[in-house]
Amino acid sequence: MARAFASAGDMSEKTISFTEIGKGIHAFTAEGDPNSGVIIGDDSVMVIEAQATPRLAGKVIEKIREVTDKPITHLALTHYHAVRVLGASAYGAGQVIMSDTARAMVAERGQEDWDSEFQRFPRLFEGHESIPGLTWPTTTFSEAMTVYLGKRRVDLMHLGRAHTAGDIVIHVPDENVMFTGDIVEYHSACYCGDGHFGDWGDTLDAIRRFDVDAIAPGRGDALVGRDMVNAAIENTRDFVDSTYRPAARVAARGGPLKDAWYAVREACDPKFADYAIYEHCLPFNVARAHDEARGIDTPRIWTAQRDLEMWEQLQG
Repeated sequence: MARAFASAGDMSEKTISFTEIGKGIHAFTAEGDPNSGVIIGDDSVMVIEAQATPRLAGKVIEKIREVTDKPITHLALTHYHAVRVLGASAYGAGQVIMSDTARAMVAERGQEDWDSEFQRFPRLFEGHESIPGLTWPTTTFSEAMTVYLGKRRVDLMHLGRAHTAGDIVIHVPDENVMFTGDIVEYHSACYCGDGHFGDWGDTLDAIRRFDVDAIAPGRGDALVGRDMVNAAIENTRDFVDSTYRPAARVAARGGPLKDAWYAVREACDPKFADYAIYEHCLPFNVARAHDEARGIDTPRIWTAQRDLEMWEQLQG
């Protein structure tokens, strides 16, 4: 029986957790679905990651209202992917923050990404009819910026390319907690289809140098305690390296994408096959690794049509 494309067949509901990972700092997680974060300041709230639709964003807002009635004034988006940003309108935040590069990627490929991701993972687009359009930031920055929620300082930084070219992390110094977006995952596959394998490890090193006490990763459980944080960073590094190296060996001898597919599966299946969205990510990861190893620095734009053509090439 042929495998369903990406997560088109995944309709199972996930259990939501809302974990305090520092004083007034929460991770919204859902068994491998996209995470969000919440930072409560003196008189206002910052949300990290919007979810894919306003309806799904409502689930985050419900959890926020269980712990505070302060207004949501800031929404920080770690990158441009549709499942992270299209629920933004639900929050009514006056400030929507991305990196300069992430905004440029919305302009360049935002609609194509929306169409592609909707086809890949329909469950995450519950209530898609309520999305008013692409999410555009009100505020962007190049390398770093600081937001004050009253006296609480929040640092937003671009530490390097990884999951996308425009990834940012959010650090709360008073509790030494970080939100990494999809640069770091926990018991979930990394999606590398728009990634930069050669830079990802250096960006992980930059995160590790903060020596944080907790991380809310892009997917998977909150990481509390330095042992858990560092283990997740190194596991993410292993996933990225184990994907790239076999594909690069195939590319170096001029081998085709399907040979890279088999080589990556041989390296990764024994270690990661039980990870959330592993099968979903694998074809996109192999395609991007094969491209990067052949010298294609800028990830090619995924479209709904390109997705299916790639899938057919690998399954045929």
